[in-house]
Amino acid sequence: MHNKRLPNQRWHIYPELPEKAEKLAMANNLSPLLAQVLLNRGIETAAEVQAFLDPESQLLPSPIEEFPDLAMSLELLQKAIKNQEKIAICGDYDADGMTSTALLLRSLRWLGALVDYAIPSRMSEGYGINKRIVEEFYTEDVKLILTVDNGISAYDPIDRARQLGIKVIVTDHHDIPPQLPPADAILNPKLIPESSPYRSLAGVGVAYILAVSLAQQLGKAKGLVKPMLELFTLGTIADLAPLTGVNRRWVKRGLQMLPESQLAGVQALIQMSGVQESGVNGENSTSAISNYQSLNPKSKIQNQKSLKPEDIGFRLGPRINAVGRIADPQIVIELLTTDDMGVALERAMQCEQINKHRQELCEQIEQEAIAWCEQSQIDLQQERVLVVVQPNWHHGVIGIVASRLVERYGVPVFIGTYEEDEHIRGSARGIPEFHVFEALLFCEDLLGKFGGHKAAGGFSLPAKNLAQLRSRLSIFAHKCLQPEHLKPLLKIDVKTDLARIDYELYQQIDALHPCGIENSAPIFFSPNVRVVEQQIVGKGHVKLTLAQESSSLTIKAIAWRWGDYLPLPSPVDIAYRLRENNFNGNKTVELELVGVRPSVVPIDRSLTLPLKAEFYYKERRYTCGFFAKDASHELRIRNAEGKVLAIEIGQTTGLLGNSREEAKEVDISQPFYSHLVDAAYTALEIAKGKI
Repeated sequence: MHNKRLPNQRWHIYPELPEKAEKLAMANNLSPLLAQVLLNRGIETAAEVQAFLDPESQLLPSPIEEFPDLAMSLELLQKAIKNQEKIAICGDYDADGMTSTALLLRSLRWLGALVDYAIPSRMSEGYGINKRIVEEFYTEDVKLILTVDNGISAYDPIDRARQLGIKVIVTDHHDIPPQLPPADAILNPKLIPESSPYRSLAGVGVAYILAVSLAQQLGKAKGLVKPMLELFTLGTIADLAPLTGVNRRWVKRGLQMLPESQLAGVQALIQMSGVQESGVNGENSTSAISNYQSLNPKSKIQNQKSLKPEDIGFRLGPRINAVGRIADPQIVIELLTTDDMGVALERAMQCEQINKHRQELCEQIEQEAIAWCEQSQIDLQQERVLVVVQPNWHHGVIGIVASRLVERYGVPVFIGTYEEDEHIRGSARGIPEFHVFEALLFCEDLLGKFGGHKAAGGFSLPAKNLAQLRSRLSIFAHKCLQPEHLKPLLKIDVKTDLARIDYELYQQIDALHPCGIENSAPIFFSPNVRVVEQQIVGKGHVKLTLAQESSSLTIKAIAWRWGDYLPLPSPVDIAYRLRENNFNGNKTVELELVGVRPSVVPIDRSLTLPLKAEFYYKERRYTCGFFAKDASHELRIRNAEGKVLAIEIGQTTGLLGNSREEAKEVDISQPFYSHLVDAAYTALEIAKGKI
């Protein structure tokens, strides 16, 4: 009954609100299923539905009103352009930093500025502006430094720039440190009210606002905004920024422009990455799936008017990011700033080759990390955090491996490699209940440089502090994580029968796009589904034909990288997203499985409840029974001492105790409890047969 080889997940199913959903559906001419999804997203009124489904209909406040230092930033830039003073951009080597750098280079050159850029070396210098770059800018007679996607924590380098008489504008989106740098102007959405539609901007979003505001003030915005919006879209999605507020509005618009991009580099990237191909053998990055919650890596977009975020998240973004991770960011800057298609194709080909090498490195490091975890027999239930440090790993890709290990083990992961014998450099990835940046702050006295946000971070430390870091992180993890948190969380929107899944529903759900971080694609749940057919396709993916117990209707489904779970038991409860299959012009809806658990055999409601039985497990006597509870049923198992395990049908956790008030929650997929539940079901099946 309980297949140990099923995905290790915890399901959170939103409470159903049938009356509110029906009312919202009627008022907006929507499916009640979609109405329930919107309610789950906190969208409760007709006006909020309108604003969400058509973000362009909303009035936006002027950025100059929202960002206190924007007026000063524009004044400094206009003066530098007018006087032909040298401006230097200091970017970052991730997709957000590189697209931000390219965006400001293109726009400032368009506006007549004398501008150049520098990006610190990932290998020798690490993240953010540093004193070497500042000194170099000074020798080149730079009068104004513009940081993008970094700078908010760079107090000393910016202080040095001011001592040298260089003006500094910081544009960043990372968390605010206790002491702000002494810049002339700071643009950071974390410094503006949480209610602002600009609050969710990534670094490229701040750069976009600065560039467009400047172009508008100089009366030269025509012809500039569209290509800048493309770069904004590319960087925002690749950086996994929340698709809320203006991000949702502008990304929705930008995705429609990208298939017919005005930028040679984007055209070359789309061509080289095979975004327009379909099939099950394309690239499918595990870490992208774990961090980027849209799950359609095989999107077929031929003849579509718009890309989907996952086309960027799975295809374009990794090719840009790979360069910053293991090669020279200048390749991407040239790719995104050139207007020469020959140069663009050459650079896109380099991105392609570098990304292939990055994939091989990730695969090798992941296998070595898993082998280390298995050999060390680390007790993750006890530690609640995984710290893995090995020599000779490429620190440019260990962040991706960290994401894969989070997906595999369900705990926060801190992964590092030795730079020299005495020094370690690492990356961290979290889970929903664990704040990575706060964890790093908790270990501040053990670390060198560090930075990050809730979900991810980077750090360095003296090798001699590694043992202390391990125990300190475990202490922090114990403060915020319970044992039940240590497996991936699946948030399920609404229960439905497979018979209700049709193309009309898919089209309505499609209106929720762009989906991504903080606006995840809806997940549906159908209980008691029969697995009619199942087979492996491509690189370990599973293709299925499914039917609901009560119906002969079948529907096709795909489950990425689920080869290890074959054969799936039947019946099962399934959690899934909807995806379009466009084969030979014939559009159908398929399911994309994201979760599965064994079905609990439904109780025959004609039976007299409670249904009871007695059984023995591990030579101990138990009694058990099904009891009516609210609109559902509950399985209760009692031992000889009177302690009861109560499990509501369909749940993966139960309550254990002598009374409901003092009972503790337990995970019934753990071996002891799962076997006990199996034994109880067997006893009740026998008892049912006797009635």
